[in-house]
Amino acid sequence: MNIGLDVMGGDFAPQNTVAGALLALSEISREDCIVLIGKEELIAAELAKNNANPSLFKIVNATQVIEMSDKPLKAFQEKTNSSLSVGFRMLKSNDIDTIASAGNSGALGAGAMQSVHNIPGIIRPCAATTLARENGGYNLLLDIGATTDVKPDVMAQFGLIGSIYAQALLKIEHPRVCLLNIGTEDTKGNLQCQTAFRLMQDNKAYNFIGNLEPRSIFSNEADVFVTDGFVGNILLKQIETFYHLMVKRNYKDSFITNFNYELHGGSPILGVNAPVVLGHGISTPLAIKNMILLSKRMVDTHMTEKLKQAFSQYADNF
Repeated sequence: MNIGLDVMGGDFAPQNTVAGALLALSEISREDCIVLIGKEELIAAELAKNNANPSLFKIVNATQVIEMSDKPLKAFQEKTNSSLSVGFRMLKSNDIDTIASAGNSGALGAGAMQSVHNIPGIIRPCAATTLARENGGYNLLLDIGATTDVKPDVMAQFGLIGSIYAQALLKIEHPRVCLLNIGTEDTKGNLQCQTAFRLMQDNKAYNFIGNLEPRSIFSNEADVFVTDGFVGNILLKQIETFYHLMVKRNYKDSFITNFNYELHGGSPILGVNAPVVLGHGISTPLAIKNMILLSKRMVDTHMTEKLKQAFSQYADNF
C-alpha cells in the first residue's frame, strides 16, 4: 500500500508532517510505504534533523505550496505543481492508494471532487468524525464542514454513508442512524430537518431511528448522527473548546481525554472515489501519525468500494 502525505500541509509543516510520518513507521507493515509529497530539499532537511534514512520513504518533489489563505479551487487549478495537486494526480493514476493532508481544507475538498470525483449516485461528499461515548465506544458525526448548505436529500444520503462507515471502521454490525435536531418528535426542526426526516424515515437502506437532540451525542442512544456541515462544524468546535478548557483547568479524566483531536488524527472525506483524509491545521506529529494510520485503515477496510456497492444497491432509494 502507498500512503500519500501532503508534507507541506498544515501550520507547522514540514516539521510536524515529517515527524508524524516517522512516528507512523513503527505501526505500519514493511509492505506499506509512506509517500512524502512536497519540496524535496525541505523534506531531506527534516529527515536529516531527525537522523532518519530517506530510503524509509518514497519522496516525490512538488515545488509549490497551497497556503491556508489561498482560494481553494483557484489555487488547486493554478498551482499545478503544489503538493496537493501532485498528490491528487498520483491518487487518480493509482500511484498512491490514499492521500492525507493537514493543509487547506477547501483545496483538499476541491481536489478530491476535481480529480477522483464523487462516487456515482452521491450528490455531495461529507466529512465525518468520531465522538467518544461516556460509557465506552464511539459515535459518528457527519457532516462536520465539507458542505455547509445541505439539501434534505443530501442529508438522507449522509445516513447511508455514515452507516457504511460505522460498519467498516467502528465495527458496528447494524448502526442506528439518527437526525440531529432540536427535539425528538417527528415534526421538530426547521424545514430542512423536517423534510430530511421524512426522506430518512422512508429509506430502507439503513436503520433510521428518528430525531435525537445534541444532549445524546455522547450516549449509546444511536451510532450515527446526521446533520449539515454548518451545524456539525459548530458542534465539533464547541467540543474542542470544552476539551481545551478542561486541559487548562488541569482536569484529568479518561473520557475527556478522548476528545483530544491528536488521538483521532483527521476526518475522512466520504463519498469520493478514493480514501482522502483531512487533518487539523495545527496538527502535531502525533496527530499526523494518526491521520496516516486512519488513511491506512480506510484502504484496509475497502471503505470506498463498500460505499460504491451500497449506492449501487440502493440507487433507487435516493
